[in-house]
Amino acid sequence: MTVSLVVPEHLATELLEAATAEVETAGVLLARLVLTPAGHIRLLARVIHWVPDDAYLVREVEALSISSNGYVPALGAAEADRSVPIWLHTHPGEGSSPRPSRHDEIVDQELTELFRLRSGSPLYGAVIIAHEGRHLRLTGHIESDEERTDIDRLWVTGRRFGLTANWLHRATPLPDYFDRNIRAFGGEVQQILGDLRVAIVGCGGTGSAVAEQLVRLGVRHFDLFDPDTLTASNITRVYGSFPDDIGRAKINIVAAHIQRIAPDADVATHQSKITLEGTARHLLEADIVFGCTDDNAGRLVLSRVASYFLMPVIDCGVLLSSGLSGQLDGIDGRVTVLAPGTACLVCRNRIDLRRASAEMLAPDEHRRLADEGYAPALPGVEPAVVAYTTKVAAAAVGELLERLIHYGPEPAPTEVLLRMHEREISTNDQAPRNRHYCHPASGKLGLGITEPFLEQTWQA
Repeated sequence: MTVSLVVPEHLATELLEAATAEVETAGVLLARLVLTPAGHIRLLARVIHWVPDDAYLVREVEALSISSNGYVPALGAAEADRSVPIWLHTHPGEGSSPRPSRHDEIVDQELTELFRLRSGSPLYGAVIIAHEGRHLRLTGHIESDEERTDIDRLWVTGRRFGLTANWLHRATPLPDYFDRNIRAFGGEVQQILGDLRVAIVGCGGTGSAVAEQLVRLGVRHFDLFDPDTLTASNITRVYGSFPDDIGRAKINIVAAHIQRIAPDADVATHQSKITLEGTARHLLEADIVFGCTDDNAGRLVLSRVASYFLMPVIDCGVLLSSGLSGQLDGIDGRVTVLAPGTACLVCRNRIDLRRASAEMLAPDEHRRLADEGYAPALPGVEPAVVAYTTKVAAAAVGELLERLIHYGPEPAPTEVLLRMHEREISTNDQAPRNRHYCHPASGKLGLGITEPFLEQTWQA
């Protein structure tokens, strides 16, 4: 079992400010608990209630004493939000160790039962934050009556991404064949790539190209989603496919290709649509999702996942268009990065809601409504060329790298448009609509498991 603390970028900024203060700082972080289908735990950070200045009895570089009114009100807020209360404090000073001291362990023993009782949560959590430069370092754990488990990793999501392992866990040595990568962006980013769990939704031309690039970069944990089997026309675009693969599931072809490149890769496959609730729940295993599907209903699911589970989604698409003569005259690509606090695909008008509704219907029901004029016609087979699907896939993978390396402009744009026929690339940004689920004021960011799942209706 892996325990991940997932923190949106604005709260990570608060943590870094606290860690760089000259004296110790404390607070209570409220996090929604998510248990994934595979039994892993994700703690989705919602808010930090910092101890007010007048509640500190002692506050020094290496000493901290706080009256109960510094944290008890936060426990009531945890109960109202159905969150796990996590006691956090800092070890200040550049390069300080976040290793818990004997005093920290005594404080945990004193707070455990009080935190559980006042918050109504069966779990108590504790985290120590330190920093090295602009990088957070942490140790932490959660505990119930039965067991205590380390928090294994801190995953920061937003316009920039960051993954930090528990400071007490030793990093695995990096193989020599990543030498050129490490020369480009350093060992820390290479380590992150190896630790990330990536979901790819759609394993056709774009999705298989994303998988090809990610595994060669060093990603070793994959969840692949696609309901379809390989057709003859797919061979020109699907990486790892050959003529004798016709009729095989695309996910199995891509999974086998990944494991030929990296035999140590961990690949889970799901031959199903993510518009089915049971399938969509498997997205919760991932740290980040690449959306490489053409259907509008699937994109609606990904759009909500990004907000409700603080999970970055890099959504991409390719559109080839022809003039009256039938000659290719438009080659458009799009890469949109969805992250907590940024505009979703609905706010950006990147989803056709009428078609999304039609795609959620059973085939017989759709045909009946279409015949009666109540359902739009669904698109047929669109033209596709490997050079262009691969180019968009490379742009999408490049967005992941940029958000880990941080070499681009600030603030990072949330969409890249490629007009390949005009040899032009542009970027844009867009704020969430007021009161929409992707808006920070909606209360949906990090909401986690809801009933119904993602607060939407599901395909039967």
